[in-house]
Amino acid sequence: MSTPRSVLICHAGDRFDREGLAAWLDSFTTLAGIVVLEETRAQVIARLRREIKRVGWLRITDVLAMRVYQQLVLARANRRWLESALQTMESEYGGAPHVPVLVASDVNDERVLEFLQAQRPDMVIARCKQLLKRKALSLAPLGTFVMHPGICPEYRNAHGCFWALAERDLNRVGMTLLKIDAGVDTGPVFGRYSYPFDEKRESHVVIQYRVVSENLESLRDKLLEIAHGYAVPETSEGRSSAVWGQPWLTRYLRWRMAARRVAS
Repeated sequence: MSTPRSVLICHAGDRFDREGLAAWLDSFTTLAGIVVLEETRAQVIARLRREIKRVGWLRITDVLAMRVYQQLVLARANRRWLESALQTMESEYGGAPHVPVLVASDVNDERVLEFLQAQRPDMVIARCKQLLKRKALSLAPLGTFVMHPGICPEYRNAHGCFWALAERDLNRVGMTLLKIDAGVDTGPVFGRYSYPFDEKRESHVVIQYRVVSENLESLRDKLLEIAHGYAVPETSEGRSSAVWGQPWLTRYLRWRMAARRVAS
């Protein structure tokens, strides 16, 4: 295969993906288009209801408290890191590429499927929380891949880095490159990545992004191996599997206290 064609799927508010990761992807593939997901209020409420059903009303207050804390205490430092990271990625890969963009609320919308068919990607990189249905997964010959923020299969779902830190499972704070199947982060694993994170000074949000940004060269090489047909999935045999939900403020505070004790 010559240079593979790719499509990026990301959320509207995530500049790391929409600008930085798009430029990186365009540096070694032909980025044929970007699907930008602007979720509706109804979708956000539906996700919250699923979390309430999973953890109960008492625990959901812990989840909401964590979100408030992030906005009031962590957001400014996270934005500073993001701006710095985007500048670094722009100097390395150029600015956000000018490619066809489709804005949608549902990744499985017919318009998204038509867009993917029209752009003819060899692979899709899905940086989104929405699960793709089998019909969408079948459109790219090489498959749809996710840089999952957590080491799979132990830390499945969207907040694996946070829970590995909260559980003090520091050898499993990282990111997993996997090919999406019909399950939730259960597909073939093509790589597990981390970096020397500083849990005392870095928030879990920054760590979650840096496990990607610090491994872009390795990720590029692996995706090209996949495109050229000689990448071999890593085994998950004998490893435990668990799905984790939204971050809790109580677990966050416990983690930060533990991190300070270790640092001192």
